[in-house]
Amino acid sequence: MTGRPAPAVLPPSLRAWLGMIAALAVLVVVVVGGLYAGHGEPGRVDRWIIQPTADSVRPPWRHVALATDFLAEPAGAAMLVVAAVTGCLLLRRPRAAVLVVVGTGLTVGTTTLLKHLVGRTIHGPGNLSYPSGHTAFLTALALVLALVATGRLGLGRTAGASLVLGAALVAGAAMGWAQVALGAHYPTDVLGGWCTALAVIPGTAWLVDRIADRQADRMADAGRQARR
Repeated sequence: MTGRPAPAVLPPSLRAWLGMIAALAVLVVVVVGGLYAGHGEPGRVDRWIIQPTADSVRPPWRHVALATDFLAEPAGAAMLVVAAVTGCLLLRRPRAAVLVVVGTGLTVGTTTLLKHLVGRTIHGPGNLSYPSGHTAFLTALALVLALVATGRLGLGRTAGASLVLGAALVAGAAMGWAQVALGAHYPTDVLGGWCTALAVIPGTAWLVDRIADRQADRMADAGRQARR
């Protein structure tokens, strides 16, 4: 009995690399949050990006933006999480199924907490905007699925890192564009949401593996004790 009932959700080859990425992401979230704490207007970077696009998104692209936005709304997010959990279980990746739920939940919870701490608003008081929870959610889900694919395919560090980062970039860019196009967030809010997912998911994946490994060791010890 090996004491490991399921494959690790965080591939060993990516642990150090993702750890560094997570640390850098935390720094970005803190620095950008500090710069815009209590603000209710776009910053210089936001104006540079928003001005040519804010009011120019018309059908059919507006429909695309709305459909993308729906993926991180409660109903859409629940559908994605259920589908991802089902897929992980069918692939016999129970740890990944746990990470889908816990990782995305912690990511969204972190963005909610940060919004109240930073206090940045858009379109008037009460509309907290930093960081973008929609961007954080879809990026977090993409990261988890990319980690599953990396482990499933047995990818090495370079290929695995490329897949994970690529998935995060595509998901973050898609949702970030939708949020800016719809006027729901500033571009720097999107950056904060993207980095929040990069900060939360690696640590959560490591924690899921650690808890699962300890549980497996306890079960193995109990089995050996029973056979004595």
